[in-house]
Amino acid sequence: MNVIVYLVPVFGIIALLYTAVTSAWVSKQDAGDDNMKELAGFIAKGAMAFLKAEWRILGVFVALAAVVLAWAGTTVPDSSPIIALAFIIGAVCSATAGYIGMRIATKANVRTTQAARTSLSRALKVSFTGGSVMGLGVAGLAILGLGSLFIVFYKIFVPAGGLITGIDMKRTIEVLAGFSLGAESIALFARVGGGIYTKAADVGADLVGKVEAGIPEDDVRNPATIADNVGDNVGDVAGMGADLFGSYVATILATMVLGQEIDASKDNFGGLSPIILPMFIAGIGLLFSIVGTWFVKIKKETDSVQNALNLGNWSSIGLTAIATFFLVRYLLPETMTSRSVTFTSLDVYYAIITGLVVGTLMSMITEYYTAMGKRPVLSIIKRSGTGHATNILGGLSVGMESTVLPILVLASGIITSYYFAGLYGVSIAAAGMMATTAMQLSIDAFGPISDNAGGIAEMSRLPEEVRHRTDNLDAVGNTTAATGKGFAIASAALTSLALFAAFVGIAGISSIDIYKAQVLAGLFIGGMIPFIFSSLCIAAVGRAAMDMVNEVRRQFREIPGIMEYKAKPEYEKCVAISTKASIREMIAPGAIALIVPIIVGFLFGPEVLGGLLAGVTVSGVLMGIFQSNAGGAWDNAKKSFEKGVSINGEMFYKKSEPHKASVTGDTVGDPFKDTSGPSMNILIKLMSIVSLIIAPHINIQNYTPVIKLGEQKAITVAPVTNAVPAKTATYSKI
Repeated sequence: MNVIVYLVPVFGIIALLYTAVTSAWVSKQDAGDDNMKELAGFIAKGAMAFLKAEWRILGVFVALAAVVLAWAGTTVPDSSPIIALAFIIGAVCSATAGYIGMRIATKANVRTTQAARTSLSRALKVSFTGGSVMGLGVAGLAILGLGSLFIVFYKIFVPAGGLITGIDMKRTIEVLAGFSLGAESIALFARVGGGIYTKAADVGADLVGKVEAGIPEDDVRNPATIADNVGDNVGDVAGMGADLFGSYVATILATMVLGQEIDASKDNFGGLSPIILPMFIAGIGLLFSIVGTWFVKIKKETDSVQNALNLGNWSSIGLTAIATFFLVRYLLPETMTSRSVTFTSLDVYYAIITGLVVGTLMSMITEYYTAMGKRPVLSIIKRSGTGHATNILGGLSVGMESTVLPILVLASGIITSYYFAGLYGVSIAAAGMMATTAMQLSIDAFGPISDNAGGIAEMSRLPEEVRHRTDNLDAVGNTTAATGKGFAIASAALTSLALFAAFVGIAGISSIDIYKAQVLAGLFIGGMIPFIFSSLCIAAVGRAAMDMVNEVRRQFREIPGIMEYKAKPEYEKCVAISTKASIREMIAPGAIALIVPIIVGFLFGPEVLGGLLAGVTVSGVLMGIFQSNAGGAWDNAKKSFEKGVSINGEMFYKKSEPHKASVTGDTVGDPFKDTSGPSMNILIKLMSIVSLIIAPHINIQNYTPVIKLGEQKAITVAPVTNAVPAKTATYSKI
């Protein structure tokens, strides 16, 4: 193995060291007065209680799944029992990624509140630095883990001087797929469980606190407010961290799987260059994400926070695009061949740029559909003036409309990247899109930290100017959270397509023929899965929210003095309701993603499973975009009323009838944007990875499906002996 491969883990180590330094800086900042520290302590304690409860359940799942994978690794020649070890490492790394984000977010929130007492620029620095700890920590952990495992497993499976093609390299990649499976499995449960937790608390707090009692969202008198702030961390921080950790790993893995099929024997790295290229792209993007964080700052109160974040994001993307050119020219040979497609190193670079452009456009489109002051959100505000029903209709309309441009961008990106370098071009485009994941996640994590900071400011009854600054950060954070979800679903679409191509190759099938009835049936069933998955998630939020509403009402009724600030609510009981509900309700959606591909693959074979994957990918991408954008637009429509908006020349503020309608829309949109919507990208990737793992076991060459439906029967028609000769028709021009 060429010594250059050993540089891959170094990128991860650099990011983790930088993370340690910035984390220490955040921890040293002033945490405010005793009351603020107490409130922050409640949030941190509740967040860790959720993680511990979740880890107990997931620990059992990981142990059982590892046993099954170890056994399965001994049953076919193209597999290895070591996949179980990789699966455990992936699961541990994914859980650790969520933990890193959780720890720093629960420290940065109260420190951001205290910084907001000084200036907006100081508050932005603390909140974004906290977010960057998560972004760089997650990406650094992914690069370190995947790069190290590749080196170790390559040494195990590929003999010294051996070829990089054939069964030995396939085993290396297949074992790394176990690492990705572990990461994505934990990500799904973390995202679904965290989403149920946060929205159960949020919906319960809104319905009783704001709508019934008429008190502010984060009022200290609301028993659900601590659970609501805990939910921001477990859903949008730990859940998102595990989510993008899994996306990051799956994207790199998919490109490596397709890279092993490329004839790059003319390179200077033993033919390894197409396989190691995605890891180096991620490493370069990680370094320039660090540089990008240096540009996120403002000087004056009137400076735009959104522009500061955009500058950091654009800087990291631009620098990565420039550096990748030299990287590609250095690593890859001039010409390569894969699946009868010949392309050049410059073609591969163009595919990478395509991915960067797609990711940028997806973020811009999502920002347009969810940001304050833009046409979509303004249309929901206008419809709020005529009641709750028209607000709901407006949000649904915006969400559905918002699927058009992203799908056109995705389709164009797929066609363009395929034109440049075939299926490898599609996968390397996804790798290019994910190159600056660290920066994207830093911006995304900034949102819930700012949201928590505003909550602590209101619960601590700090001066209005402090809340004004935290509200400024929070409003931008809502938009960045939405754009992060758009970015994640776009990367999931490209990654799933690459994983799908890898599955087809390993399963030994040449195509997916939808003229076959069983394949078409699989396509329809796959299209249905995101709907039942969303149904389970939304219903789970509804059930948990009902429990929360009843508990808040009980406390308002039975604990005298709460409304007069003379008695303290029983926050821990609301935290317990969200924790128990999220752990209980996350099982069924997670089981769908893990079990359905296995059942379909072994019962009906790889071609029907391919149809299922095609259906779930298309339907899941559309559902993810629709739900995330509708929820984000509803949320910012509500926040617009809190600042004051004009409808037909009349100004409306908090507690007005249009504002109450916007609260209803926001409540409906909460599980859309924070539970079921963002879970779609994990669903489609996880089902693809599970299919990739079982592909050697259901290979068309050595496996007969349990239910073999066969081909369509030919219909023989007996000749008609006494047929009347057909008349010859004559036509004349009119």
